[in-house]
Amino acid sequence: MRKAEWTRAAAARWDITTPSRPGRLPGVGMAGFRDRSTDLLDLQVVPYPAVTVVVDFGDGLLLDEASRRQQRGSAVLGLAPGSVRVRGRDIECLQIRLSPVVAHAVLGASLETGGTVVALDVLWGRDAMRTQERLRDATSWEDRFAIAEAALARRQEASRAVDPEVGYAWQQMVISRGQTRVEPLATEIGWSRKRLWARFRSQIGLTPKRAAQLIRFDHAAHRLAAGHNAALVAAESGYVDQSHLHREAMAFAGVTPTAVAAAPWLAVDDVAWAASDQARWASSARVPGASGA
Repeated sequence: MRKAEWTRAAAARWDITTPSRPGRLPGVGMAGFRDRSTDLLDLQVVPYPAVTVVVDFGDGLLLDEASRRQQRGSAVLGLAPGSVRVRGRDIECLQIRLSPVVAHAVLGASLETGGTVVALDVLWGRDAMRTQERLRDATSWEDRFAIAEAALARRQEASRAVDPEVGYAWQQMVISRGQTRVEPLATEIGWSRKRLWARFRSQIGLTPKRAAQLIRFDHAAHRLAAGHNAALVAAESGYVDQSHLHREAMAFAGVTPTAVAAAPWLAVDDVAWAASDQARWASSARVPGASGA
């Protein structure tokens, strides 16, 4: 009961709005956030297997503690931003979660791990400024969702998609919750391990091994947040033992599994991203060269 009460209290701080209908872009999730509290927010970001675009309408600040960089306004968080914190008062923002398969096209770059925070206008130029102005002028969250989706669709249509082999590799990692081995996956695709490693890293932003570790950690983090004990989570998530889970939690989030379980960032997931389960982040790719049914 204490866990449930804590989760409700953490989530109750936020007014959360989600799109009223499914979007037309696979691998994209959106949610609007407004902080109800007048207290200073100081929130660590728990890594998630998606690239996150944040469009700030309030007084929020993204702080990359690893590089000591600060970013206001609209920003892009790369995969596994374990050293990033959100600070500020009266925060109101639009968050867009992009599968890295989609992010490669709509952002025009792969963002590697390590707390990477990049201003959106660095990636989109003047288009970012025009989109942000339209989003700020919008009178409803539904209008904001529509504007954002249209901007993403334009970028995706005008950009080059990831290799089908890379999209399929990502899909299999998501489906297996990070427990797919790279060597058999390369063989199934028809590539060498070296080629898969190089193409995957250049287009997704992480090596296949690191991406699988991130997906596995995300699954474990949500199991921990749901109240399951660390030993059980470690066994079910494919870790060698509880110490292995502890090391991964420290590596990705900089905190212990106990602290991950109590992370306020995870408390809103069931509300904000209920429609964005693992299947949503997987592409619909088949094994390249395989014929359809």
